[in-house]
Amino acid sequence: MTSLQPGEFKSEIMAMPSWLRRPIGKASEISTVQSIIKQRQIHTICEEGRCPNRGECYAQKTATFLLMGPTCTRACAFCQVDKGHAPMPLDLEEPLKVAEAVQLLGLNYVVLTSVARDDLPDQGAGHFVKTMDAVRKLNPGTQIEVLTPDFWGGAGVGEAGQRQRIELIVNAKPACFNHNIETVQRLTGRVRRGAKYDRSLRVLAIVKEIDPTIPTKSGLMLGHGETVAEVLETMADLRAIGCDRLTIGQYMRPSLDHLPVQKYWTPEEFDELGSLAWKMGFTHVRSGPLVRSSYHAGEDTTMKSEV
Repeated sequence: MTSLQPGEFKSEIMAMPSWLRRPIGKASEISTVQSIIKQRQIHTICEEGRCPNRGECYAQKTATFLLMGPTCTRACAFCQVDKGHAPMPLDLEEPLKVAEAVQLLGLNYVVLTSVARDDLPDQGAGHFVKTMDAVRKLNPGTQIEVLTPDFWGGAGVGEAGQRQRIELIVNAKPACFNHNIETVQRLTGRVRRGAKYDRSLRVLAIVKEIDPTIPTKSGLMLGHGETVAEVLETMADLRAIGCDRLTIGQYMRPSLDHLPVQKYWTPEEFDELGSLAWKMGFTHVRSGPLVRSSYHAGEDTTMKSEV
């Protein structure tokens, strides 16, 4: 994918713009969350995806839980999550472990996401619901946002199977249903291997068809070579299927094995895109270099940017 040597990659990281650097956070505060996670042998996307905000979120005792293990059955070229070998069997105790972690952290709002599990008969939809049920049993006041894969997989399953899986989760009444489109249509095949642009739009459309009262959300990672016009087209496509909420952030290359960054968008450009998203009718917008799909997910986003 690249001819860069490790030393050159280090230089590439050092050359990142100053606005992409942020403090790690206090070790004692971070270790509190890490201890709770490790003791239960569960996972967070904060760690598996090397989120740049994990220090801040851990200091605030928040985390986004990664269900069904750390190994994904897809091979997206931008994502840090482990891939390329068989995932482990489902941990049937994971729903309870996550619920206990939510209780210990005192979370009022929690995001549940997962790796893609194309190896499972229902792609993991039932595991989402079991985890939601367990969280609510121990934490009746906690709101739950889900950030799901597209639930497409399995020979002969097609759109009907995808809809059934999504319906399982919608009927469990999440506070928000998130599915990230990640990039513009032209770049989807290169960036999101195994995914399709229209299929991702369909996920969010199905949610609204089943229950129009559930807010839907999606996210874009800029820096793969997209143009402003393509970003605006993607935002318009999301609004056309009723998507309510939007996050826009900067892609940062995790390693030599991942796609190189084509452009670092400036804070001012993120501000402008955020303003345009508001004008398009999104009800919640976060647009900034370090924004990720679960960043401050439970807050009422009245700011037009998050630099």
